[in-house]
Amino acid sequence: MRARLLTCVGVIALAGAFVVRPGLDAQGARRSEHWVGTWATAVVSSDDRLPPLRRPLTGTGGRSGQAQPLPPLQNVHDQTLREIVHTSIGGSQVRVVLSNTFGMTPLTIGAAHIAGRAEGADITPGRPILFGGRTTITIPVGAPVVSDPVDLSIGAFTDVAVDIYVPGDTTGSLLTQHGGALQTSYVSEAGNHSGEAHFPLARTVSSWHFLSRLEVLAPADVSAIATLGDSITDGTASTPNMNRRWPNELARRLAAAHIPRAVLNLGIGGNRLLTDRLGVNALARFDRDVLAQSGVTDVIVLEGINDIGLAFDDVSPTAAEVIGAHQQLIARAHAHGLKIYGATLTPFDGAFYATPAGEAKRREVNTWIRTSAAYDGVIDFEKAVRDPQQPIRMAVGFDPGDHLHFNDAGYRAMAEAIDLNLFRQRAESR
Repeated sequence: MRARLLTCVGVIALAGAFVVRPGLDAQGARRSEHWVGTWATAVVSSDDRLPPLRRPLTGTGGRSGQAQPLPPLQNVHDQTLREIVHTSIGGSQVRVVLSNTFGMTPLTIGAAHIAGRAEGADITPGRPILFGGRTTITIPVGAPVVSDPVDLSIGAFTDVAVDIYVPGDTTGSLLTQHGGALQTSYVSEAGNHSGEAHFPLARTVSSWHFLSRLEVLAPADVSAIATLGDSITDGTASTPNMNRRWPNELARRLAAAHIPRAVLNLGIGGNRLLTDRLGVNALARFDRDVLAQSGVTDVIVLEGINDIGLAFDDVSPTAAEVIGAHQQLIARAHAHGLKIYGATLTPFDGAFYATPAGEAKRREVNTWIRTSAAYDGVIDFEKAVRDPQQPIRMAVGFDPGDHLHFNDAGYRAMAEAIDLNLFRQRAESR
């Protein structure tokens, strides 16, 4: 089945813009456009658990009184998931990537649909998502699938609803998901409800399931920045449903400066460079979560604080081992022609896993990031958020209470610390 292309040209930049238009057979007419990720997430297994700690994990729920995240699904049976994601750029067509990376059995998708979100679980008119011209597909164990192009123009900074109908029963298998999404999504009553304007709601979740990427057809000068990190990149303690993680704030800054870049958030809460849980370690997931992204040209790395903190007073991993992991990421990014930028590790004094030994390692890693010239550039997040009077602590106005993550103001300060010229120069050289 040949792709049917839209007659509109260029990126639709108006927030909230969704346009459905008849397709036009124009094979070869869009050589100036390519696929670029507008939203992505790093998937984990539904069996992932927080690593065992030697002291209680406290104060990680964000501001006092903030609602705790709803638990992810452990099973889906004859239900439709309506998953809400927020774009960073717009485009003239769209396609989705679904994933059964951690599944133990093949996953059958009975139907899928994409539309703009109207309000809550309600949607505007959209389009069915096809796979090789068919409404259904079975995803093998461990695999992703890329949909056919959909004739739907979407705007930048738009809420998109992706419906996924699972007709079977996933009992006995693990689900591929991203917990702690800070975004409310919806689970239906029994049956295929994909594309229905008013959704028969059974429950809400604050996780994404089976959905790993949303891509748009965009002009040739548009590319994507992948942000690889842990819970600080994932946005823990920011306001749910408001898209105030530092990658979201960076995307808004880039758009305001007319720099044609998407920003993809590949953060996982609890993630480490060298050790699994939560999520596969950053070295092991780099190919899937960064190199496989459509249109990616740049990477920002903010990883290592969990390797250091969760060691408590143990010697291993040493600062040298953490630095060695960063060097591996740099080598692999450069081998694929990507620019890669190192972000300094932010202060964590007062956090549940802070120790003098860990602070010494953090300083050593940050010194290397700043002075080694191994990265293509340095983003000094530590300088942007530390307390001038107590530099090993974050500024009080950025602290949600756990002394580790950041509130909305702190994440905004991180994004504002990024020199946009790094990406303006990259865009002009394309």
